Amino acid sequence: MHMGTTEIFLIAMLIIFSVPYLIWRFGRTDYYAPLVVVQIIAGILLGPGIMGRAFPEYYSFVFNPQVVQSLNGIAWWAVMIFVMIAGIELDLKKAWEHRRESSITAGLALGTPLLFGCVAALGLVGYAGWMGPKARDWQFVLGVGMACAVTALPILILLMEKLEILRQPIGQRILRYASLDDIAIWGVLALILLDWDRVGRQAGFLLLFAVVTKLFRMMMVRLEERDRWYISFIWLAMCAFAADWAGLHFMVGAFLAGAVMDAEWFNQEKMDFMRANVLMAIMPVFFLSTGLRTNWAMGGSAVFVVAAVLLIASVSGKLAGIHVAGRILKWAPGEASIIGWLLQTKALIMIIFANILLDKQIITSETFTALLLMAIGSTMLTVPMVYPKLQRVAQLIFKTS
Repeated sequence: MHMGTTEIFLIAMLIIFSVPYLIWRFGRTDYYAPLVVVQIIAGILLGPGIMGRAFPEYYSFVFNPQVVQSLNGIAWWAVMIFVMIAGIELDLKKAWEHRRESSITAGLALGTPLLFGCVAALGLVGYAGWMGPKARDWQFVLGVGMACAVTALPILILLMEKLEILRQPIGQRILRYASLDDIAIWGVLALILLDWDRVGRQAGFLLLFAVVTKLFRMMMVRLEERDRWYISFIWLAMCAFAADWAGLHFMVGAFLAGAVMDAEWFNQEKMDFMRANVLMAIMPVFFLSTGLRTNWAMGGSAVFVVAAVLLIASVSGKLAGIHVAGRILKWAPGEASIIGWLLQTKALIMIIFANILLDKQIITSETFTALLLMAIGSTMLTVPMVYPKLQRVAQLIFKTS
């Protein structure tokens, strides 16, 4: 029986939504792997390295080029909305109020794992197959190093909600640190993507963006909230298009679109509702499309070894940096460990970051696969490591910031 693209597309959507949910629900993985992590893992399992090898005919039938192209379009828009929301939720006012504490902690939380990750990346430069064809050595090293330093702010929010500390003083402090690091991450990404052949176009984009942002903000404060939501999506498409045209990548534009909007413009409950529904309804397509980009051509063992090295660099660097901050700021015993383990959460933002590096051919599919495995491992460690520590020092969540 011949099936058209529409029918095959719907089969793919059925697989995308049913497989991770069934694993999560019946496997009761929530303690180690929330649904979002299971969706990422399912994307890898459904990719060419696992399902493609086990069932090549079924894989090529379901995930044919026409279906993959359709899925990619949904994935792009889903992750653009998600990144815009992350930009809106940056809490820079609170960070400024506590600027000494926030800058010391955020600086060490980002700088130390960045250094550790760069050292690990330097070890890969000498081997073929890890650095992308369009990358300079410094771009590859800095890109992989920053991937090790990333904190996934949206996933961090979900995990702190699960641990019931999001609205507590310690949770709000962690959000401040993560917000500052988020800005640095996108700034470093813009530096990595700087194209000297199109530097005039990129400078023109930034200048025009600054001017238009001023007008955009003047307009938004005069609108009702229901209009702000709709206009924000128009603004998102405009910024993403302009950034991509300038050579910076549409995800940089998506982040900038959200970063220049104030969270106070939107009802917090509606914002949470929007984030939750985007995560549930369309982000699974992005996770699948991410899994389709994995590659095990260099052998699973090599990819797993590199992933393990990057995981050690990422986790140890984050914990070391936070413990130094804790000593400088004289935190209570156990506090640095809790904050460090929460801030090493990777998942979404690192995967988005790695996707951009892969799109720009700064890393190869093998490096992308190793980074993806590292992101999964770091995120799965978070709750099992933090929960017992919170139980032992429960009084910390009642301390004032």
